Amino acid sequence: MSVSLNEVEAIAKKATRGAGYSWGMAEEAGRATRWLCAQGFDGCASLAALLGRTEGAELANLTPRAFTGEWDAPSGALCPILAGAALSDCAARLKQAEIQMVTVVEPIMILPFAATTARQLGTTINVEWPGLSATTNGAEISVSDGASMAATKVGLKIREGGALGRTAPRQTRAAPQAADWDRLQLFASRTHAPATEESRILGAGGDVSDND
Repeated sequence: MSVSLNEVEAIAKKATRGAGYSWGMAEEAGRATRWLCAQGFDGCASLAALLGRTEGAELANLTPRAFTGEWDAPSGALCPILAGAALSDCAARLKQAEIQMVTVVEPIMILPFAATTARQLGTTINVEWPGLSATTNGAEISVSDGASMAATKVGLKIREGGALGRTAPRQTRAAPQAADWDRLQLFASRTHAPATEESRILGAGGDVSDND
């Protein structure tokens, strides 16, 4: 299937909210998923997998407990949306030292936040985990030859600098798998208010008569 990047951002935002995140974090997820798709990554698959892994979890347990030393979460696994938003807020720290995150689930979702950090600092940002090294200047991203995008739970390092290598052409549309799109739609449907008796009557229109 083929969908516009606007559609990707909209469904990603609603799906993340439906999965229990705040609207603010849902907006971050929408932008992040769109950015990944624009770079040629399967952002919809990554977000669908992430929401499936975090469904029902207490989000406070997936959030960095401190921003000094190695970042970790009370649950032992960091959510890349929550950790990524914190990374953007702590961008200036990369001027002094790299940031290490102990364990991140669906780590590809951290890359858009690294791009945001690169734009904030006006430099390149490098993200590394076993099997992958990626460098972004904010607008584009390059990955090491033979990089594995399959990691689902991994420790990673983020540092300022790095040379931008070969980048892929920017995409104007996304091609998610139907199963991933359906999963996002299922999460998104949870944002719909349940029908009340009053709304059902109003929605019935001319099929309901006031005549006794």
